[in-house]
This record gives sequence, structure tokens and C-alpha cells, in this order.
Amino acid sequence: QVQLVESGGGLVQAGGSLRLSCAPSGRTFTNYAMAWFRQAPGKEREFVAAISRSGGSTFYADSVKGRFTISRDNAKNTENTVYLQMNSLKPEDTAVYYCAADLVYSDSYLPIKRIQYDYWGQGTQVTVSS
Repeated sequence: QVQLVESGGGLVQAGGSLRLSCAPSGRTFTNYAMAWFRQAPGKEREFVAAISRSGGSTFYADSVKGRFTISRDNAKNTENTVYLQMNSLKPEDTAVYYCAADLVYSDSYLPIKRIQYDYWGQGTQVTVSS
């Protein structure tokens, strides 16, 4: 059974930093593109960042570009954990953050739409106070 477990959320002041983690289990995730999405109260779930299966390519939403960094650990004997380093946080970053995974057959393919992702975590709350 595929599971994605997020952690690292919390309450932080504006300008602060948090690092989210996503630990996949149930299969090897080196053939999966991974992404982070977020959903604020009353809003649609939106794309934040994505990383290719090798980690060599990344893509960010304009709203987080330059502040957030997505990375992954594909080394052997690791959990293939995916990270989202969030710096210079703003109150508008407040949301539940979700990790997602999509099986891809090419390292050059980097999906960024919600509908393209097959597996989702339960989410972790990030709250940024002003």
C-alpha cells in the first residue's frame, strides 16, 4: 500500500522558515515525480512546487519562487524523502500542505497539475502569523 506521510508543519511568524518532509512508503519512489500542493481555507488546492524523479529538474509557482526550495533524497537505503524548505514566509502562505506522487517514465516529464498526481498524503498545517 502506497503511503505519503508529511511532517514539519507548524506555527511561525512572518519572515520565518519551516521545512516540510514527505516520507513515501510501500514501494520505491525513484520513478515518481513528486510535488507539493497547498490548500487555504475556502480556496482550491493549488500547485506549489514539483521535482523530477532524479531531482535534476524543479518547477515552482510564481508565488513561492525564490522563497521555497523543493529537494529529494534518492540515495540507496533512504526513504526517498522529499523536502520543501520554506523561507521568508508570509501570512498568505498559511494552508494545509500536501505531498503528491506521480509515476513517470521520463525524467524530463514534470507534471504540475493536481489531476496528474495519483498519490496524496494527509497534509500538514502551516500557519504564518503577521
